[in-house]
Amino acid sequence: MHPHLTKISEEVESGKTPAPVTTREFLSWFGAQRRGHYIVRYIRRELKKARLRTMPDFESNYIDAPLQLTGAHDSEDDTISTQPETVEVPAVEGDDVSIDMPAANSDWVRRDPTYRLSKLGPANQKVISVTPNGTLEEVVGILLLKNFSQLPVMTNEREVKGVITWASIGSRLALSRPPGSWARDFMEPHHEIRSTFSIFDAIPVVVHHQYVLVRGDDNRITGIITASDLSGQFRLLAEPFLLLGEIENLLRGLIADRFSASDLTDVRDPSDSARQIHGPDDLAFGEYQRLLEKPDRWKQFGLAIDRVSFCRDLDNIRRIRNDVMHFDPEGVLQVELDSLRDFKTFLGQVQSIISPRR
Repeated sequence: MHPHLTKISEEVESGKTPAPVTTREFLSWFGAQRRGHYIVRYIRRELKKARLRTMPDFESNYIDAPLQLTGAHDSEDDTISTQPETVEVPAVEGDDVSIDMPAANSDWVRRDPTYRLSKLGPANQKVISVTPNGTLEEVVGILLLKNFSQLPVMTNEREVKGVITWASIGSRLALSRPPGSWARDFMEPHHEIRSTFSIFDAIPVVVHHQYVLVRGDDNRITGIITASDLSGQFRLLAEPFLLLGEIENLLRGLIADRFSASDLTDVRDPSDSARQIHGPDDLAFGEYQRLLEKPDRWKQFGLAIDRVSFCRDLDNIRRIRNDVMHFDPEGVLQVELDSLRDFKTFLGQVQSIISPRR
């Protein structure tokens, strides 16, 4: 059993309440920085062995929000196998070893399938606001200083009276209404959504109103999500997919000009022998790697660079690709994104330098 979980399990059994930890710290116990598919499965197995669970679930909780570990009853355990077969989880950067963990034969882990607002950073940041009795000068000062487009009007962290925007200020002044000197004279009805809602439920609200306030389980306003936040989030999610698409297209172009359909068929997964291979488009990513790992095929590939180094980088891209395909609102690590960018740039340079062999 994992040493941290062993200690906590003993505390729970003795009737003590373990001190809460952040999700980030909890992940660090397992040498992880983010909640990729493989590390999540490994952690769930360790929790099952320790008869523990996290409240809220560590996979859906915000990365810097607190987690409480408690005892788990049999009915609450994840339905997973404990067969001794193992798979290797790639080591987190800076680690010297990989994690060997049990691999499921036919397991399915119960988890929340929804990508909820509670997992986003802006939904978990203190909201700057003014009271209804705040002055217009105070409002304008905050909007300018913070480069905000909207400012909530609140009496406390649970009660929202409205929101002030540049449009609400301008429209009231432009219509020659007697301008009041208080925030309440310039506010309009606000828009909010529960933190338990899907990220995608928030999109139409944010697109229409340019923002949405987020209300947590304890009824507090826990954050505000703007159109700019959504743009940044979807760039974080989309860039790895686009980079991987370019990398695969570049690889296919290089392979297509140097190998026949017969060459490609030779590296087809033996367990999928019925699949027809007519060109590189019919190969899986791992089959590109299998093709280029062979010294004789590498000579045929014709790149005057070290085969082992190239294949090692290609294997790294394959591992990142496998993780990216298990969509996660946190995106990939910066070091992984840099690896995708660098490898795409390298392949682009190769393509521009080497003339295709006809």
